[in-house]
Amino acid sequence: MKGLESVKEYYGKVLSTSKDLKTNACCLADSAPKKIREILKEIHPEVIEKFYGCGSPIPEDLEGKTVLDLGSGSGRDCFILSKLVGPNGKVVGVDMTDEQIEVAKKFISYHTDKFGYKKPNIEFIKGYIEDLNEIGIQNSSIDVVISNCVINLSPAKEAVFKEIFRVLKPGGELYFSDVFSSRRIPEELAKNSVLLGECLSGALYTEDFRRLMFKLSCEDSRVLYKSKITIQNEEIEKLVGHIEFHSITVRAFKLDLEDRCEDYGQFAVYLGTIKDNPNSFILDDHHLFETNKPMAVCKNTAMMVSDSHYGKHFKIYGDTKKHFGLFDCSTPATSDKDDCSTGACC
Repeated sequence: MKGLESVKEYYGKVLSTSKDLKTNACCLADSAPKKIREILKEIHPEVIEKFYGCGSPIPEDLEGKTVLDLGSGSGRDCFILSKLVGPNGKVVGVDMTDEQIEVAKKFISYHTDKFGYKKPNIEFIKGYIEDLNEIGIQNSSIDVVISNCVINLSPAKEAVFKEIFRVLKPGGELYFSDVFSSRRIPEELAKNSVLLGECLSGALYTEDFRRLMFKLSCEDSRVLYKSKITIQNEEIEKLVGHIEFHSITVRAFKLDLEDRCEDYGQFAVYLGTIKDNPNSFILDDHHLFETNKPMAVCKNTAMMVSDSHYGKHFKIYGDTKKHFGLFDCSTPATSDKDDCSTGACC
């Protein structure tokens, strides 16, 4: 695909392992939950050393689900997902780089045996994330789409997100980590192959991401984690100047949501039934649900936890017959990380 040859070259020829990166943008990761750290101990070392990512985009409640990883690389996240979805689930990894696909495929049998499965529940397909139809990913066939620091590399980001919402089932979830910028990237920097390969010059300006989601009728995306990237390379720091970069983990759903957080007097209660999450569930940086404790929520939040694959783990009190105006979503409820900067902040 046009515009991707330099990315193929960078990740297929220039980089041998994550140690070859010139900045930390493509290898900065949020602290993974304990269960993910335990699974990582089972992942083959070669898969890990050839992995590039800027977050930990692995949501909860994946057993039995069909999960698609866009830009799966050496397969690290896919193999984690393989363990989490279980023998009755399915994982599909898509990547355009021959060298990365080769590594991932080489270790399918290794991890199938490691996890005690009778047959693989995972496949890797060479293809472009901008055109999933070309590789046979059907409409409304995927429960969860993830991606780890890859969408910034695409020259056709609108096409990527269109494809994501095409393949997701109704109520399906997009959960991804990527690099975002505080300003639009100047054209001369956008053409720099090193900055592109380092996940910087292709970063989406946060407000343009918000506008793109609105254009695609995804009017409320949520931030979970946001970490400032310290480039740690003087030459590259001089090039980017005052542009700030953040690694942000975002979740969005294929739901008919409103463009603002509206108050209908509803409450949501987390039942504590998600495996490994008996005490709480984090929806985003404003919503930490404690088990059995009612929380006032806007209509959008109520739909996210009731009309998605999380529905069986929540009870919603109230309906949408009476409207009380805008929901007050001004105060973060879960962490002291940076304020949310993409999507609605409810």
